[in-house]
Amino acid sequence: KAIGIDLGTTFSCVAHVSGGHPEVIPNAEGERTTPSAVAFTEKGELLVGQLARRQALVNPNRTILSIKRKMGTDYRVRIELDEGVKEYAPEQISAFILQKLKRDAEGYLGREVKQAVITVPAYFNDLQRNATKAAGEIAGLEVLKILPEPTAAALAYGLGKAGAERVLVYDLGGGTFDVSILEIGEEIEEGRRLYDVIATDGDTQLGGDDFDRRIMDWLIEEFRKETGIDLSSDPGALERLREAAEQAKKELSTRTEARISLPYIIADASGPKHLDQSLTRAQFESMIDDLLGRTMEIVDRALEAAGLSPRKIDQVVLVGGSTRIPKVQELIAAKFGQAKINKGINPDEVVALGAAMEAENLGGVLLDVIPLTLSIETAGGIASPVIERNTKYPVERTKTYTTEEDYQTQVEIHVLQGERKMAADNLSLGKFVLSGIKPAPRGVPRIDVTFRVDEHGILHVSAKDQGSKAEISVTIKESSRLSPEEIERMKKEAEEHAEEDRRKAEEAETRNQATELIYNVKKALGELGDEVSAEERNEIEAAIRALEEKLDARAGVEDLRTAIGELKRLSDEVTAAAYRKAAGPEEDAPAEGDDQ
Repeated sequence: KAIGIDLGTTFSCVAHVSGGHPEVIPNAEGERTTPSAVAFTEKGELLVGQLARRQALVNPNRTILSIKRKMGTDYRVRIELDEGVKEYAPEQISAFILQKLKRDAEGYLGREVKQAVITVPAYFNDLQRNATKAAGEIAGLEVLKILPEPTAAALAYGLGKAGAERVLVYDLGGGTFDVSILEIGEEIEEGRRLYDVIATDGDTQLGGDDFDRRIMDWLIEEFRKETGIDLSSDPGALERLREAAEQAKKELSTRTEARISLPYIIADASGPKHLDQSLTRAQFESMIDDLLGRTMEIVDRALEAAGLSPRKIDQVVLVGGSTRIPKVQELIAAKFGQAKINKGINPDEVVALGAAMEAENLGGVLLDVIPLTLSIETAGGIASPVIERNTKYPVERTKTYTTEEDYQTQVEIHVLQGERKMAADNLSLGKFVLSGIKPAPRGVPRIDVTFRVDEHGILHVSAKDQGSKAEISVTIKESSRLSPEEIERMKKEAEEHAEEDRRKAEEAETRNQATELIYNVKKALGELGDEVSAEERNEIEAAIRALEEKLDARAGVEDLRTAIGELKRLSDEVTAAAYRKAAGPEEDAPAEGDDQ
């Protein structure tokens, strides 16, 4: 029983199939989505999800948000702790998020979860897909498939539908934008259909985070005009601005104006300063007009690649929280018609639901496409395509090349991804050397280079000299930027953090229980007044002080539970006696036959 995971930039979601239908698995906090946030305390304790997001304001330098945008890069997160500076790869930070999703799913389902389908933006390149797969492995999951998000959304949308349709998926999330065009075929058999992706396009650095940034920049500039103070250099102020900008963006989806009020945002020699601004929907739309325009340009490119006009699209499926912005829906309606917009499934959940269906193998036969052309570098630094973009995968292609120099006995195979003609302008996926070529004049040897893209969309490359039969085969391991040893080390660290996280949650829950009990007992004592004797009151107040002292001293869970138990015992006894006293003596019930 595998699960489906939508590993998002700002929020993540997990789902499974029950009774033939996909359903979202709530997290340990009872929410249907989990913030993709990771944080560390000064002592190095790991916080993930809502706990991390909640403390971001007071701990911005040790809080990591939107790590998805760094997947597949050499970027490292540097965290200053009491024990020194620690560095984390994006794969490891993503693994902490996946580990929480896995743990919460296990708690909900009551069983161990070992396998998952994890989604990625359709326009993720080979490096980013491999990095996501590595993150899943670090989290202790067998990744059955890396599934493009728009395809997952189409799977969820296609469940229970009748007939064939052409569907355009417009996926505008927190950090990435994708558009995919699919042909959903007739049912092959009950519950199984053919999903044929015919074009995809996107931008992995465009999403709701950028909209928030525009609001933040506006607030910073307005505040600078009013006070002469630049908030952009204050981490605490920036985190408050980020939260306020995100909230304003959400409010403007249902209201025409949002009030942004941040008292005590900063202080100078003259005293504390407050930020108070009103932002209208029209102002916000003007701020992001160019960004939304970019999404529609990408839609046009996808339509052109598919050879379709807007009227040939039967349905437009909206995915991602940012599609709730009214201007987004206006632009889609203007191009395709209001009647074609499908909002039948929650845009925050539809990708996870589709991933769960693929994990359960209910969704149908998937024919996905390669988002960017795969090439090798040839003489003069030219990128020679082996597999063109929008080619369906799984796929295998072979091309034959030759040597540049006389009697050359080895060649370097430089693998590239991108649409540029020159190798230097494309993304380098990796290099490897084929040795043992039979010596011959340049141009005589025949070297077959084979590219195979597997069901995950991950590239495998081989090269063979026809003369000497020398051969080399590699998976582009550089794609994940992590060695097997690093992945193994991170797996062990993830297991260690899992136990820390469990202890942290247990401690937080016990402290919350203690705080709530103190509040309730104090309230009860106030309400009972003279019904509680001075001796009893003193005894309870002493127990309250003892528990408060343990809270202040950050006592262990067992000590807290002992103090909680003692206070609860005393308060239960005293309050029960007080209520009996207030109610007075019970009247005897009338005997049978007496006048009533």
